[in-house]
Amino acid sequence: MSIEDRTKAAAQNVEGKGQEAIGKVTGSSQDEAAGKAKQAGAEIRDGIEDAKDKIADKANELGDKVRDGIDNAKRELNK
Repeated sequence: MSIEDRTKAAAQNVEGKGQEAIGKVTGSSQDEAAGKAKQAGAEIRDGIEDAKDKIADKANELGDKVRDGIDNAKRELNK
């Protein structure tokens, strides 16, 4: 839904991958774990954005159905 939030998730994922890679190269299990945690957080953030998009789509579909119902009712009343 929000381009800003999706961008933040992508940046967090890239940062996590970098930190994980640095941890592997330097042998720092702490950096490696922190990098994986950042990637998991980014995945969760992206999932939240997907859910927001789906909810917005369903709300729009429902709004369209309500408007169609109102238009049909108006047509029936004007017969």
